[in-house]
Amino acid sequence: MTVKSKVQRFLVELGGARALGPAGVEIRQHEPMSRHTTMKAGGEADLLVVPQDVEGLRRVMVAAQRAGLPVMILGGSNVIVQDGGIPGVVVKLSRLNHIRPAGADRIEAEAGVLLPRLARAAAKAGLSGLEFAIGIPGTVGGSIVMNAGTREGELAPRIESVTLMRPDGDVVTLGREELRFRYRHADLPHGCVVSARFTLQPAPPAGIDATMTRMLGERNATQPLHSPSAGCVFKNPPGDSAGRLIEAAGLKGHRIGDAQVSERHANFIINRGHAQAGDILTLIRHVGRQVEQRFGVTLELEVKIVGRAARSRPAPRSSHRGAGGSGGGRGTAAHHGALTTRVVEV
Repeated sequence: MTVKSKVQRFLVELGGARALGPAGVEIRQHEPMSRHTTMKAGGEADLLVVPQDVEGLRRVMVAAQRAGLPVMILGGSNVIVQDGGIPGVVVKLSRLNHIRPAGADRIEAEAGVLLPRLARAAAKAGLSGLEFAIGIPGTVGGSIVMNAGTREGELAPRIESVTLMRPDGDVVTLGREELRFRYRHADLPHGCVVSARFTLQPAPPAGIDATMTRMLGERNATQPLHSPSAGCVFKNPPGDSAGRLIEAAGLKGHRIGDAQVSERHANFIINRGHAQAGDILTLIRHVGRQVEQRFGVTLELEVKIVGRAARSRPAPRSSHRGAGGSGGGRGTAAHHGALTTRVVEV
């Protein structure tokens, strides 16, 4: 069966190719991923679907399995979509955005909730523990997959349980100990995060708000939060930081096309306006090679590279602008060689 025929079967399973079908799913064909990622770059998805609720998500998963199409759940941050786009079905969970109290010291959030919104909701409820998340632009689902965090903390210790949907539409809830969290990673079974329950600590809301204000101010002062980026590009190696190594290699401000190593934080690559994913990936490879040659440290990617490479195109010119500054953070062991295309199939 050709890809085109698989797509047609998928659409039939959902009730047609209307913008909002009877299955409660918004459907867009050949949708540019630059509209849906914080990097503002990347090719088209064969299909972008936005379920309106959990039942709509179940129908999408089942229809994709029956049609034989791969599925990728896209949060939008911490990801670079290649210029050739994404084959199959891309699922955006932005409509799964409900937050509910789950007891005196617990809060539950659906996968599409943005972490800063969850942090503010917890603060309003007088629950402390998610203050560090106030400046992380990811969704709950995507942040669980990568165990998102900062120097002030990470998600794993706050998670009580995660509810997932398997490819056949069945739903299962797993406790934290079953997910084997580690630095920027969680061992999730095949499927899609639907929601998570967090256990927090009661505290005065005013104190929580003050802590979040301080943390957000520090992030604004040290990170390029107002420029398109995918967040930190590399994981931090043991006892050091990727940002410090990149800066020490003299790469702050280095550009390839409109992709640039941030002059504010060297572990961020920003899109200055019209960068293609190919420019960004070429710059990432260059940074990794330079750090390895200078310091003997092999950096491992923190961002996910997904989709298909584009056909050959003219190479952009490389330029360099030096600057001073600092990186930051703790980390774990690393490896960085050829970039691997990682299409998440569920």
